[in-house]
Amino acid sequence: MALQISATNPEHPALLLELPWAVPLEEWPEEYLVPLPRGISRHVVRYARAGDEVIAVKELAERPALREYELLRDLDRLGIPAVDPLAVITGRTDREGAPLEPVLVTRHLRGSLPYRSMFETTMRPATMHRLMDALAVLLVRLHLAGFAWGDCSLSNTLFRRDAGAYAAYLVDAETGDLHPRLSPGQREYDLDLARVNISGELLDLEASGALHPSVDPVEFGHEICTRYGGLWQELTRTSVYPVGKYHYMERRIRRLNDLGFDVAEMQIEHSSNGDTVTFVPKVVDAGHHQRQLLRLTGLDTEENQARRLLGDLESWMATQDDYAPGDPPPSSRLRSSRGDPHAARPEVLAHRWIRDVFRPTVRAVPLELRGTMDPAEIYHELLEHRWYLSEQAQHDIGLDTAVEDYIAHVLPKARATLEPTTPD
Repeated sequence: MALQISATNPEHPALLLELPWAVPLEEWPEEYLVPLPRGISRHVVRYARAGDEVIAVKELAERPALREYELLRDLDRLGIPAVDPLAVITGRTDREGAPLEPVLVTRHLRGSLPYRSMFETTMRPATMHRLMDALAVLLVRLHLAGFAWGDCSLSNTLFRRDAGAYAAYLVDAETGDLHPRLSPGQREYDLDLARVNISGELLDLEASGALHPSVDPVEFGHEICTRYGGLWQELTRTSVYPVGKYHYMERRIRRLNDLGFDVAEMQIEHSSNGDTVTFVPKVVDAGHHQRQLLRLTGLDTEENQARRLLGDLESWMATQDDYAPGDPPPSSRLRSSRGDPHAARPEVLAHRWIRDVFRPTVRAVPLELRGTMDPAEIYHELLEHRWYLSEQAQHDIGLDTAVEDYIAHVLPKARATLEPTTPD
């Protein structure tokens, strides 16, 4: 059978044809490969360059390759954090005509790391708690969308820095199933697999000496259940409020927004005696702050990065001359254009902030010192450094001073621990 490429983008087949598909993946020459850290996989996986893209190539049988490709496309349409599927390549043969396994091609998630690479230096327990938070959020988002993972683990996840926290991305959908809705039993099965897998992975790290001595692998395995349970309860619970206390509902919605989730619709029922109101929010998607920042500025970031950047944008807006004193507070201005008719619209102020503050600040950090940090993460780091220096000085030292000090004293020390960068 001739080589066949099923791709999501018509430009990808031409780029992929340049790669040595007649060679088994584990034997690919170094000239095609990109030296990025790889996690543990039951399949042969390699990173390679295709044009300007860095791709992950995984060998597996045809049926699971096509199935995983379609599942990843479904997750992309649902807005779930997962690697981007680019193509499935079938009909591979070696130079003697013997068949080779098909491959699934996905886009490399820039700035991401498999968990084992993160443990190359002993990870503090506080950082591990943040990893559990990120994985719990990912699992909740998958379950809200009706996706049963079937193999939730640290090995099947990639992590990216997200303003002091982490964002988790699904990297292996081979065992997954998409349903209109998951039953409690399906969710519990996924959660129990996650507990067992995570405990096993941490026990393996403990045996190799890569785990912090204060970390109990079994306890951390149970932690994913605790964090998942608390988040799922907050997102799906039914609330009963006294009649007339409708601001309680607004407070609940704001709390969900603070967690990064949007509410699409609400079910409200009055009790038969008229004394109480039952309120059930329908949470549809995470990324509340991401969408808000994208709408205002065009910046596409992680959720915590977006929350941090919106806070800085709001503070900056309040210092502008065309921010009228009678206007709503900055946080309200980001939701509404009401206020002084002579004041600039939030979108106009946001564009000015991007042009005059965000871009010049990020560009002041030399490219060779950034590693794989994206602009939003760099800006967050600079805001953190300004806060730290201002606390020491007992006054605001300003962003320019913070940038100079960050470049001179922080980045040079951090370079030794930054993950490998993608070669140009």
